[in-house]
Amino acid sequence: MRFVIIRIGLQSESERELSRSFCKVSWWSCIPPISPFFLSKKPCVQLLYREWGEMGVYRSELCFVLLVLLVSCTSGEDPYRFYTWNVTYGDIYPLGVKQQGILINGQFPGPQIESVTNDNLIISVFNSLDEPFLISWNGVQQRRNSWQDGVYGTNCPIPPGQNFTYVLQVKDQIGSYFYFPSLGMHKAAGGFGGIKIASRSVIPVPFSPPAGDFTILAGDWFKKNHTDLKAILDGGSDLPFPDALLINGRGSNGYTFTVEQGKTYRFRISNVGLATSINFRIQGHKMLLVEVEGTHSLQNTYDSLDIHLGQSYSVLVTADQPAQDYFIVVSTRFTSQVLTATSVIHYSNSAGSASGPPPGGPTTQIDWSLEQARSIRRNLTASGPRPNPQGSYHYGLINTTRSVRLQNSAPIINGKQRYAVNSVSFIPADTPLKLADHFNIQGVFSLGSIPDNPTGAGAYLQTSVMAADFRGYAELVFENPEDSVQSWHIDGHILFVVGMDGGQWSPESRLSYNLRDTISRCTVQVYPKSWTAVYMPLDNVGMWNVRSENWARQYLGQQFYLRVYSPANSWRDEYPIPSNVLLCGRAVGHRPGLV
Repeated sequence: MRFVIIRIGLQSESERELSRSFCKVSWWSCIPPISPFFLSKKPCVQLLYREWGEMGVYRSELCFVLLVLLVSCTSGEDPYRFYTWNVTYGDIYPLGVKQQGILINGQFPGPQIESVTNDNLIISVFNSLDEPFLISWNGVQQRRNSWQDGVYGTNCPIPPGQNFTYVLQVKDQIGSYFYFPSLGMHKAAGGFGGIKIASRSVIPVPFSPPAGDFTILAGDWFKKNHTDLKAILDGGSDLPFPDALLINGRGSNGYTFTVEQGKTYRFRISNVGLATSINFRIQGHKMLLVEVEGTHSLQNTYDSLDIHLGQSYSVLVTADQPAQDYFIVVSTRFTSQVLTATSVIHYSNSAGSASGPPPGGPTTQIDWSLEQARSIRRNLTASGPRPNPQGSYHYGLINTTRSVRLQNSAPIINGKQRYAVNSVSFIPADTPLKLADHFNIQGVFSLGSIPDNPTGAGAYLQTSVMAADFRGYAELVFENPEDSVQSWHIDGHILFVVGMDGGQWSPESRLSYNLRDTISRCTVQVYPKSWTAVYMPLDNVGMWNVRSENWARQYLGQQFYLRVYSPANSWRDEYPIPSNVLLCGRAVGHRPGLV
């Protein structure tokens, strides 16, 4: 083993915070929050840690040695990227009217996370709001680590004036995602930003490197403050229709993307809105689809793309038109009133501004959107985050171990508008479910508190948790009997979208499943009076949120938690509870235990 001297003066606040977390608790837990990523891989650290602890080495000495070992034993480990974020309120003017926004380091939208497959992300979040706050990471799978998922079912909120350091690893992932504030209606005030996970340099990518890489965060927006929107929902009503669409936090023509004629650019587009699907298009330009939420897709060409709530796509666009400016357009889908917002692609040698009306797009056509969704397929020969081809995982040849049907509804319960799954409208517990499970706190939730199939019974309130076995392979069928498009997201997992169609699902519907080259993703749409079926490997132990991406529906109960359980109780299956875990509710007074 080779020892190296580490520097004593840590430069950034996030590094100082990480250092403080080494030794602020009992000597046994002076391993930092990143312990899951190196302790489980480094027997030399485990051995010395255990033996020196038993010998009674002073905490300060032990921590110093461990700091040295952290550097010496992890040479060649996956890189670490440090971020320090200060979350504040601030005045924003996305529609020309002052609103109170949620800013990260003074920015709206927040700073982009740049990473590479397997990078470790150390993100220290300081909550300078006057209310609790959490951030979740849409599409980041948190392998073996639901402790970092950032939703109330897994994490205690960060109290006002305090901070929490998230420790994530983008393990075996590539692609385009986003983060967002997960509590209440904070998402309506901002606090979101893009996440980019690039492929490692040794992994081939199925297209030439683009000349530039742009992130577009688009979605609907309300003029009302997030607290006013929350009050509307708490009062038993649904939200009003949105006031506008934004592109990267700005209204029409508020954002410009500069390109050079003849070059090709990558656009990563996410729908970060609260209520509506959108259509995305670029005046006079075709879009080559290359990636869908971490999966390299067949490279089909599209004039426009439907992007449903919570979804992300990557397209390549070549600046092959006469040198002038062109409109980028987003518009709402499946709404009687169509909202539109524009940005501009500016050719660096432009001879004129964007002219003519912005190109129109589809409005309420469901069949058009359904056919486009079916055309989006997996590139079987391309490598994903690993060098083996994506087609080497034969998802369609694996026998399912469980079939679950999930039906959304919009009941009135106790005189108030609610939303439900299989007649159960979720209500948050007083303690995060993951903590209650870990500390064996009784009475917080019950496994099996949501049925596997629609019951047709009257809706009721419940902290609903579905049990699942680690290494199972589930068929999930989302059934939508309502007149609006649904968008479903499952944390911690990928979904192979094997089928979608109108009408009622039946076992015979399996005959139409795509068992060869369907796309895999983490967020899937279900059209009105229709169904969508997915295959899901239950390969990630933890407590995982299954939710509607329509934020009012999610807030009012259209969600539940999936507990994927392994009886092995091994670090091989799940990382231990972090030493810096926040405790709240009935978890207060419990100790995280040995790491």
